[in-house]
Amino acid sequence: MNSKGIQWVAGLSIGLVASLSFAQEIDEKIINELVQQELERLLNSEEFDAAIEKGIERFILKQRQVEQTAQRQQQLERIKDLRPVSVERDHILGNVNAPVTLVEYSDFECPFCKRFHPTVAQLLTNNPDKVRWVYRHFPLSFHNPGAQKQAEASECVAELGGNEAFWQFTDLIYDRTKSNGKGFPLDQLQPLGEEIGIDGEAFSECMNSERMQARVQQDIDNGIAIGVSGTPMAVLLNNYSEAQVIAGAQPLEALQRIVDDLTRNSDSQ
Repeated sequence: MNSKGIQWVAGLSIGLVASLSFAQEIDEKIINELVQQELERLLNSEEFDAAIEKGIERFILKQRQVEQTAQRQQQLERIKDLRPVSVERDHILGNVNAPVTLVEYSDFECPFCKRFHPTVAQLLTNNPDKVRWVYRHFPLSFHNPGAQKQAEASECVAELGGNEAFWQFTDLIYDRTKSNGKGFPLDQLQPLGEEIGIDGEAFSECMNSERMQARVQQDIDNGIAIGVSGTPMAVLLNNYSEAQVIAGAQPLEALQRIVDDLTRNSDSQ
């Protein structure tokens, strides 16, 4: 091939390369424009908004689960300070030798405690040999003086009439109070005690002495030590000290699941 032929081939090759490069640039430009258009469409679409909302919901849910797990771990650590249950001191309903114990910290004027009280009673009815219920006081300051005085009154009733009288008195207050601090008239505490057979004068002397303040305060102090900040709060544990903490007026089904778990774990030991 002569020099002119070589120049012609070289020119043709350069032209082809230039054409291909130009075509590639055009293709990339078109692709970029299409991608940009699609992104804009997605960003302005309802599907994108829905996806973002779902993503945020998943993130919030995951964060809550992490926080709840951390809180449960903290609670489980703190309940190591739970005062051991004493048949002589504590108010116990149900089989005293039951494999599962529910220790409740409660406030007579708390509306959630009022709702929770019959739920726990039903739990015992459904599990007569499995669960014992331990009631401890945690009157909230914004429900006083009603909650505090009712707690002291229940202790006076227990001193004068025993454990059965305590539970009768407790049931009646929760049944009749309208809650929130002024739900049960304080001047009706003595008549309520007399209704279940408590001597009125002895009840009055006990209340006026204020000697039950210290006993109620012991429950409050132990509640604070294990992390109680609101009511009701309950600790459910089995004979092997496995425990679960619940806060608020949980439904019967939730309590039953915990009882079943703790019972099953006790049986497997």
